[in-house]
Amino acid sequence: MASIQKRASKDGKVRYRAQVRRKGQPPLTATFARKTDAQNWAEDRETDIRQNRHFKYAEAKKHTVGEAIDRYIESVLPRKPKSAYIQAPQLIRWRNEIGNIKLSDLNSPLIVACSDRLTEDIVPGGKKRSLGTVNRYLAAFSHVITVAMKDWGWIDYNPVHAVAKFKEPKGRTRYLSDDERSRLLEACKNSKNQYLFPIVAIAIATGMRKGEILSLTWDNIDVERGIAYIFETKNSEPRGVPLADLALSLLIKLRHHRSNVSNYIFPSPNGDWPIDIRSAWEVARIRAGLKGFRFHDLRHTTGSYLAMNGASLPEIAAVLGHKTYEMVKRYAHLSDQHTAGVVERMNEKIFGDDEN
Repeated sequence: MASIQKRASKDGKVRYRAQVRRKGQPPLTATFARKTDAQNWAEDRETDIRQNRHFKYAEAKKHTVGEAIDRYIESVLPRKPKSAYIQAPQLIRWRNEIGNIKLSDLNSPLIVACSDRLTEDIVPGGKKRSLGTVNRYLAAFSHVITVAMKDWGWIDYNPVHAVAKFKEPKGRTRYLSDDERSRLLEACKNSKNQYLFPIVAIAIATGMRKGEILSLTWDNIDVERGIAYIFETKNSEPRGVPLADLALSLLIKLRHHRSNVSNYIFPSPNGDWPIDIRSAWEVARIRAGLKGFRFHDLRHTTGSYLAMNGASLPEIAAVLGHKTYEMVKRYAHLSDQHTAGVVERMNEKIFGDDEN
């Protein structure tokens, strides 16, 4: 049974205290500035009781968003070594924003306000954070709440699911010209970060994603066969990536000077995580004079080079690790140009100057 009590403080402000009682259970209480809010809350709690959800609401009042994030970082992230170094700072940002909020008070408008603020941040390179990256922040936080709901019983629903994701721009095909590639690699060689050049060179040579490269350990590399095995990929399909020429020679050289503190090929100073190359990358990109060029465009560079050197769309998809050809259609025009050249050379050889 619900009751609403009107209360006035010494400064004259009026508050409405809602209380819902059930026999044999401690009462649920909350205070609001508006009577309608108190009534709506009381109705929701009565519905929870009828549907046997009131215990989880009471549990949600005991825990904050920050507690959920801290427990997730401590107990769940260690089981996700391939993405932990990316998601940890994302979750810390959520904790800084709304860590003091009770899980019982977490709602979609609050999450939307936080994600809107994320879009206004200025990131390295002087630009605002991309909408795609903000969606990754939302996904990371959503999994925290899902675990809190399904595994810990701290909350009975995930309000992040009600938040619309930002519409991301269509994929683009930006690849390095021969001159741009030379300038970029030279800038990387001169970087203070000793790992930047091999990381960028491997990215161009293999088409691997940045996260896939940075999370590589020596257990992933078969130097004798010249293959890098990636077990955790974006599409959840493990694959082997061929290593040839420069990429393979760089890894062999790194193996001779590998760190004793970490199994990562590109470790952070303490060896617990992969190295962070964001600042070093931005410096090299600017020195190379590449405006609007992202690290992920190195992957497009690989796909474009493959197409221009005669690889078919199925072959490009296999190298880049795409399940379907939809993502590699952007390289079709480059492949078509190569095919046209092949046909033209064949016709010249067969027919020569015969115009009849």
